[in-house]
Amino acid sequence: MSTRTVSGPQAAARSRTRSVVLRRRRRRRRRRRVALVLGVGALAALLATVVLPRLPDAVRELTLPLRHEDIIRQQASAKQLDPSLVAAVIYAESRFRDQTSHAGARGLMQITPDTARYIARLSGGTSFEQGDLATPQINISYGTYYLRYLLNRYDHNEVLALAAYNGGEGNVDRWVARAQTSERSLTTDEIPFAETREYVQQVLDARGRYRNKYASELGL
Repeated sequence: MSTRTVSGPQAAARSRTRSVVLRRRRRRRRRRRVALVLGVGALAALLATVVLPRLPDAVRELTLPLRHEDIIRQQASAKQLDPSLVAAVIYAESRFRDQTSHAGARGLMQITPDTARYIARLSGGTSFEQGDLATPQINISYGTYYLRYLLNRYDHNEVLALAAYNGGEGNVDRWVARAQTSERSLTTDEIPFAETREYVQQVLDARGRYRNKYASELGL
C-alpha cells in the first residue's frame, strides 16, 4: 500500500489555511475576553452607582422596617403621642406585617377583638367588625387610642403603659400593688413576667433607634 505525500504548493496552501483558522480563533477568543471584561466593568459601575448607594437603606429596612409613616404621623399627632414610640410598638408587635397571633390579636398593632370592642366603647364608636383590624388606618387608630388611654391611666408612666399594652391592665395593677409603693411606678426590671419585661425593653430600645434612623419620615 502506497502513501501519498502532499508537498509543494498544495502543502503551503493547507498551512496558510490552518494559520488563518488559528488567527480567527484567537481573534474570537480575544473578542470574548474583551466583552467579558467590559461586561464585568459595566456591572461594577452599576453596583457602584445604583446598588451600593441604596444598600444602607435596604439593610435598614431589613433590620428596622417602617411602613405607613403617614398614618403613624397622623395618629400620633391626633393622640398626642411620640411617633417614634408608636413605630416602636408596631415593630415589637408585628414587625410591620399584618398578621394574626395565636390569641387572635390582629394587624400591625396586634389588637384583639375584645380590646377593639373595648376601644370602640371608650371612643364612642357604634360599630366594629373584626375584619377592620386588618386595615392599617383602623388598626393604628385603635392601637394609638389604646396607648394614649393607658398612658393617661398610668399617669404618663411609659413602662406601666407598655406593660399593660402587652400584659394587660389587671396584671399591671397587681404588680404595682405588690411593689408597695405610694406612687404608681414600676421599673422594667421589676416586671414579673419575662415576656412583658423583654417587650417593654424592646419597645424603649426601638423608639431610640426609630428617632435616630427615621426622624424625617416620622416628622421629628
